[in-house]
Amino acid sequence: MHLIITEKHDAASKIASILFQDCVASRVNGVPVYRSNKADAAVIGLAGHVVELDFPPEYGRWTAHPPSALIAAPVITVPTKKDIIGALESLAPSATRVTIATDYDREGELIGVEAYNIVRRLSKAPFDRVRYSSFARQEILGAFSKPTSLDFSLAAAGECRQEIDLVWGAALTRFVSLAGNRAGKDFLSVGRVQTPLLAIIVDREKEIQAFVSKPYWELAAVLLKGAEAFMARHKKGRFDNKEEAMAIYKKLGKAATVKSILRESKKEPAPIPFSTTELLKAASAIGFSAAGAMQAAEELYINGWISYPRTDNTVYPPTLDLRQAVGLFKASPEFAQSALELLAQRSLVPTKGKVESKDHPPIYPVACASKAQMDERHWKLYELVVRRFFATLSPPCEWDVVRAEVDISGEPFSADGKRLSAPGWRKHYPYGMPKEEVLPPLSVGDVLAVKKINLLEKKTEPPKRYGQGRLIELMEKLGLGTKATRHEALSKLYSRGYIEGNPPKPTQTGITLIDALRAHANAITTPDMTGKLEKDMDAIAESRLKKDDVVLESRKMLRAIFDQLEPRRADIGKALRAGAALDSDIGPCPICGSPLVIRETKADRRKFIACSGFPECRNTYNIPPGTLKFEKKICEKHRLHLLKVTPPSSRDKDGKTIKGKAYEYGCPACKKEAFYAQPTQK
Repeated sequence: MHLIITEKHDAASKIASILFQDCVASRVNGVPVYRSNKADAAVIGLAGHVVELDFPPEYGRWTAHPPSALIAAPVITVPTKKDIIGALESLAPSATRVTIATDYDREGELIGVEAYNIVRRLSKAPFDRVRYSSFARQEILGAFSKPTSLDFSLAAAGECRQEIDLVWGAALTRFVSLAGNRAGKDFLSVGRVQTPLLAIIVDREKEIQAFVSKPYWELAAVLLKGAEAFMARHKKGRFDNKEEAMAIYKKLGKAATVKSILRESKKEPAPIPFSTTELLKAASAIGFSAAGAMQAAEELYINGWISYPRTDNTVYPPTLDLRQAVGLFKASPEFAQSALELLAQRSLVPTKGKVESKDHPPIYPVACASKAQMDERHWKLYELVVRRFFATLSPPCEWDVVRAEVDISGEPFSADGKRLSAPGWRKHYPYGMPKEEVLPPLSVGDVLAVKKINLLEKKTEPPKRYGQGRLIELMEKLGLGTKATRHEALSKLYSRGYIEGNPPKPTQTGITLIDALRAHANAITTPDMTGKLEKDMDAIAESRLKKDDVVLESRKMLRAIFDQLEPRRADIGKALRAGAALDSDIGPCPICGSPLVIRETKADRRKFIACSGFPECRNTYNIPPGTLKFEKKICEKHRLHLLKVTPPSSRDKDGKTIKGKAYEYGCPACKKEAFYAQPTQK
């Protein structure tokens, strides 16, 4: 039997339907398996990794070993998908040939090697590997006609990443969480990729907070050429001195003279093909989050609409038949006009980016879909991919640019205009289209009426927060993460409560975490060490370094970081608790400064307020039953948010429900003080 192993169930179904006409779905150990009696073959999908790296069980309890003990702790492989492993073990003895058909990248190669290790224990069948970049029928058939070998070096690079991330993440997370009294579900996550990323976001926020706005003034004139009005601005631009701007404003008369006209045509080159980073940047500009765009792209890939979405490549390979790819859209209601215009070109010469790799092509459409075939979210991203592909095969667009120099009472003004004269690639790719500014026909010597002079008072603005697309781009530039993991690092910052909103803004907890780490172990917050490890993993994939040597080096780096952290644990913990308290809905504990949280008694599930610094701090506050809402208003004495309570509903004597009426409870600490201040009754 020819056993074919893919990365996911959907991929198994897709490949089986392409390879075999007599494909029949069955189940082995509860796992879908697609069989062909005629070809004597079976296709099974893995659902990603079926094993994972972990520490031995004795390291599971956080308090059993100090966090630094994890630096040198052994790492073991643990089965995570026992049903799929069981299915592989059932199929293996019957296999006469095994083909690994997982995605072709580090992660996919590692997943394939995991399956290889399971099957080879029970089968002496030969193994081979197929590589493809889309689920287009011809590509799958071509891949299976030219199998190659597993790339164990590439898989080793993926495994190296897993081990380094496990050790760094677990050791640092435990140290920081225990120092800040944040063990349990409220732990503080630290990682070699996500933490430098958080530092970038925090640094930007500090730039914004430190920015001091300054006033400035501009002079803008509304001029008339006949009945047509247009705007001209003083050539100095900004006036930092209001008196200077006012003096010029007062002397300006009612007539303007055109002194010179500069007309030129400027070409705007078409955009480069989509790499993963380029796709996420463009998707961010039309409303996608990085994680949402990546998820949608992967689903479009699995369903056979686009090529593999995890790629650094920005150069189409010479083997890609561009004319055939465009021809898929000749009859499309949505894309036919663009496709036919491109096919009418004498040749299709694509744009090129700076990165060219051989594993996968840039992201492009491999099949023609209609809007009715997918939901709005998937269509939005699919259309973006199609139109970007068309744009990369199009000529530059051309702009007619005009600059008119104008004199008003001896003061120089200028007016700029631009008009799209040849749409080129922008006809197919309308995203981010600049606004046209059309000036009336002007000639040197024209005398224009000054309709109005505006003295505009403005203020300098702080830098903008980085959008998700820009952050992905910065991560690529700094060597943080990979094309497959950068969006995941961003998602993790959201899930841990370090950032919020879009564009991302750091919470006080996120800011405090970076401040504490930067003060006591700055290397964790910079991309330098992570960037070096990324290069080392590239070297593993290229067989220039050994995985064990890179892992050992990473553990030495981590040991040096702990040598800085451990003597400063108390200071770090104090800073972290103070920062977390500022994000707390309730406020800081008046006794120790740790965040106050809602807890429940085990016996009767009664809610109460407790200090998160337990057991070191055992401060608590009783609160009445009902729905609790902490308001923005804060008690001046205790710095706690005031509490509003809605009592539980009750029933009257006739059985009718009486809804509780909300009332102001006030500050829990003030209530406690008032209770204990009452005189004791004899």
